[in-house]
Amino acid sequence: MNRAGLFKRMAKNRLAPVCAVILCVIVLGALLAPLSPYDPDALSPDKLMAPCAEHLLGTDDLGRDTFTRALYGGRVSLLVGFAAMAVAVVIGCLVGSVAGYAGGKVDAVLMRIVDVFLSVPSLLFIIVVYAFAPRNLVTLVFMLAFFSWTSVARVTRAQTLTLKQRDFVDAARALGAGHARIILCYIIPNLLPQVIVAASLAVANAILDESALSFLGYGVQLPMASWGSMLQGLSSTFSTVPCSRSCRGSLSCLRCSASTCWETRSSRRSIQGSSNRSSRDRG
Repeated sequence: MNRAGLFKRMAKNRLAPVCAVILCVIVLGALLAPLSPYDPDALSPDKLMAPCAEHLLGTDDLGRDTFTRALYGGRVSLLVGFAAMAVAVVIGCLVGSVAGYAGGKVDAVLMRIVDVFLSVPSLLFIIVVYAFAPRNLVTLVFMLAFFSWTSVARVTRAQTLTLKQRDFVDAARALGAGHARIILCYIIPNLLPQVIVAASLAVANAILDESALSFLGYGVQLPMASWGSMLQGLSSTFSTVPCSRSCRGSLSCLRCSASTCWETRSSRRSIQGSSNRSSRDRG
């Protein structure tokens, strides 16, 4: 599809321009965070201030500017999302392309591994790992990528099953190209459209997962700002500072949403794994 056709399809979809604008605002805000006049970690006696001209979103319980911390938190969340996506794409492309190209027992074994990862409760697994591993961004990125590569692998495998029947693959094989060269130089480059779509979804899921983990206290650690850790700090503030019942109810809803987010995703992954096994058994 050319660029003109892509823009026409986006113009027909009313939500596409809105989502594009929101995404651009978030990315620009994260990139321009150093231009803020406030230090995201600087303490101030002006605690729990309401939004005003000096502090657009007010201050937290330590006097830190909430708007500035939201901008810097966006940088951390985007960094974690894109880093986890990069690792997941590399692993998923290799596993999916090898499974689709080799077929037979190799395909069956690799897809069983994918089904195992889809059936593992990711929230429980990450909490157990964090009990023994250091709590830093590197561990968080690899844990998120550890459960994100399966979707990329499934997409690349399905497309590889079609690509390996093409004439250019037969021509490369006739010219003496080995299996590794065919996969790396002919199969994977033709997977880019599908990989880009899967990668964009992986970024969004990684950001949501990081926010949920940070809200529960297992993601980005304080004093580093992230959207999830800011919600976690807001929850602890409302538990100690008198506030209205509506505020406490809102925080309870946020806490429940964060805790059930992972459970819903884990259940969905288990259902997808079961449906995939059933469809392959019927086939």
